[in-house]
Amino acid sequence: MPKITVCAFGWVPPFARGLVRDLRVRWALAEAGLTYEERLIGNEEQASGEYRRIQPFGQVPAYEEDGLVMFESGAIVLHIAERSEALMPSDPVGRARATSWMFAALNTIEPQVQSLAEIDLFHPKEEWAQLRRPSAVKAVKARLTKLSDWLGERDYLEDRFTAGDLLMTTVLRILRHTELVAEIPALEAYRLRCEARPAFQKALAEHMAPFAKHA
Repeated sequence: MPKITVCAFGWVPPFARGLVRDLRVRWALAEAGLTYEERLIGNEEQASGEYRRIQPFGQVPAYEEDGLVMFESGAIVLHIAERSEALMPSDPVGRARATSWMFAALNTIEPQVQSLAEIDLFHPKEEWAQLRRPSAVKAVKARLTKLSDWLGERDYLEDRFTAGDLLMTTVLRILRHTELVAEIPALEAYRLRCEARPAFQKALAEHMAPFAKHA
């Protein structure tokens, strides 16, 4: 078994708990049946030259595995998925489809979602944000509607759970401060279905544990 270390924050504000992107990596590792050690960092370490050599932007997660160093949650999840049939089908077509959905989650859905979240969570009282919010909501709804149309009666984005579903679920969770996902029954059922997976529950518990210790 490889020796894996995942870097995560030791503390974040309550609104961010359960959303920080190390959760994606923890979940992928749990689905793949891989163990890891966590390395919790604070503000001083985040800004240090040592950490920037691991994560150039000082964010989390960062990932170390037997001398390999990676950053960016999507890239790390892909790295894990490529070695785990639990996350990535073995046939070329299935792998290509799963990879497409990984990129769709991060490139098509998340930018719109994150734009709205930044307005609501960081700038709710600023005039420019209040003016911008209706169009941000409209953009998110348009993306979610298309995603729901694709899902239809499916349980997952393709014929089984893959890393694409993992990333898509973590993106939809960013909207938990709104009713936008709950208002679309197919998407809400999809999110809950993915979050009910034992690997997600394990990853979420491990993600949340440091915040209880450093409250």
